[in-house]
Formats: sequence, structure tokens, C-alpha cells
Amino acid sequence: MINMDAVIYDVVGIGNAIVDVLAKVGDGFLSERNLPKGGMSLVEAKEAGKIYADIIPEREVSGGSAANTVAGLASLGAATAFIGKVHDDELGQDFSRDIGAAGIDFFTEPLTQGPSTGRSIVLVTPDAERSMFTYLGASEKLSEEDIDENIIKAGKIIYLEGYLWDKEEAKKAMVKACELAHKHNRKVAFSLSDKSVVKRHRQEFLNLVKDYVDILFGNEEEIKTLFAENDFYKTLEMLKPDVEIAAITRSAKGSVVVNGRTITFVEAEKVDDVVDSTGAGDLYAAGFLYGIINERSLGTCAMIGSIAAAEIISHYGARPEVSLRGFVRKKLLQYGKKP
Repeated sequence: MINMDAVIYDVVGIGNAIVDVLAKVGDGFLSERNLPKGGMSLVEAKEAGKIYADIIPEREVSGGSAANTVAGLASLGAATAFIGKVHDDELGQDFSRDIGAAGIDFFTEPLTQGPSTGRSIVLVTPDAERSMFTYLGASEKLSEEDIDENIIKAGKIIYLEGYLWDKEEAKKAMVKACELAHKHNRKVAFSLSDKSVVKRHRQEFLNLVKDYVDILFGNEEEIKTLFAENDFYKTLEMLKPDVEIAAITRSAKGSVVVNGRTITFVEAEKVDDVVDSTGAGDLYAAGFLYGIINERSLGTCAMIGSIAAAEIISHYGARPEVSLRGFVRKKLLQYGKKP
């Protein structure tokens, strides 16, 4: 156990520790290999190797949904930590180095044997849609032992990604983190992550949201899948009794925030050239949570989320290429908002 008595984090993220490998491909690349377009598909090491052999990587960067969110928060100026599992191999060392360079505390002990560090091959087609093929590797070995109560206690908000729910040990780790967070009166934020993940675990996610989640993130399709309801506006009503705050992204339609009897609609930030949608939801969550920890109105939280997401989709990769703190501050001033 690490003595964290003097440390207070704004957000502690828990998620898959993986390295993103980004490449541009044509639509034919996917169809020729019978690879599904859009969303995230889990693959084994062998299949990941075959896809990797056929691409020319644009870049390799530490990734993972929750890790992207805490990186965004760190760029905004928040104090953050991350819990996730890597192997003590070259990619694992790269991940640790990158996340430390972003100003994020990362104490999770790496594996010294077993599966290699996880990687996600992110194929971006000309329409900026991203199709992810993820080998979880060491990240799926995250366990209850990796959830340090002192780190959870040191965070104001504990942020979890739905992708973790695919593995039993990681699922137990998530529940432990939720229980510890509420034991110490911390907020639990949860991202639904992906429509396919929600489909696989729909009832368990409903239970998790009702029992533990204070702040819920998802996009329109994920929320409709969660409630098995095609009418988006009905899902907004269904959310109200289950969660304190829900922030739902709707791509170019902006986002919607549900808080009790109040529903707030916020426009999307305009982007002239959408290059790559990878990480848009992760960075929206970062901006929104930054607003929460700074006690901004929920409408302003959603606005900051949209601004952060706009920066990410203007280039390849899911990590900010500028200081988000300065970027968001400038945009808020333009809109007559307090930075």
C-alpha cells in the first residue's frame, strides 16, 4: 500500500492500458479482410499480428479509453492518476513513459510473465471513421489486488471505462473500486465505451449504473442500447431515476446533459476538417469532468467537453496536440464565458 495521505487527485482513471497503433486505410482494406467497420472488436494476438503486418503505422502512442481521458484532464491542468496493467516489455515501458510524461501518476505493478502489453490497431478510413481491433494482452490481467484503497481515497472522482467489463478479474476490480469510492464518499464516473460492449453486458451495466454510478457518459447509440429503446428522448426520461448526472454525446448534434428534472442541450463545437474521430468521447469526458471539479454549470461542463473533443478530432490520435488548458480558455473567452 502506498501512503497517499498528502495527495489529492481530481480524477483517478481505471482502464485498459494499451498502446494505440494508428494507420490510414481505404474502405476496401476492411471489406477485403472481412473486418467490421466502426466500433471496437477484440482480437487475439495472432489476428492483431496479421492486421499489423498489412498496414503502415502513422504513429504509435499510449492509449486506452480511460487513459486518454486522464491525459486530457492532465492537459487541462487537473491532478490525475491511472490504474491499468502492462507487461514489463518494450511497449509496456513506452506506455509508462508516455503517461508519466503527460503528468499522470501511474503506480500499477507490471506483469513480468504472461501476455504482452495490449495494443489497439486503429484503422482510420477517409470518412474519419475509426475501426479498432484490440488485443487486450496484459491489460486484461488487471485484478482486485491492483486497486489500491489509498489511491481511490485520494481521488475526488473515480472514472471507469466499460471496456474493462469483458474480463472477470477486471470486472471484480471495477466493483471493488466503486465500493471503495463510495466508502470514502467519492464520486464514480462511468463510460459505456462502445455499443457492442453495452450489448454484451446490458443487464450488468444497468445494475452497475443503478448501484454505483454518479456520472454516466455514453453516446446516443450506447444509451439507446442500454435501455433497449429506439426513441432517444424516452431514454432521457429513463435515465433520470438511475443516475445523478448523465452526459450523452450525439456527434454533430452536440450533447445532452440529464440532471434530475433538468435536461440541457448543448451544441457541438464546430470543426472545419474532421480528421480522425478516435478519442472524441474520451476527451469529451475529460472536458466535462474538468468542469465538474471546477464547479461549473452543467451546460458549461458540456461546452468544455465539446471543445476538448473538437481538438482531438482535428488530428490523428487520441491525445491532445496542444495544451488543452490554453485551448479551452481561449474558446470560452470567445463565447463570453469565464475561463
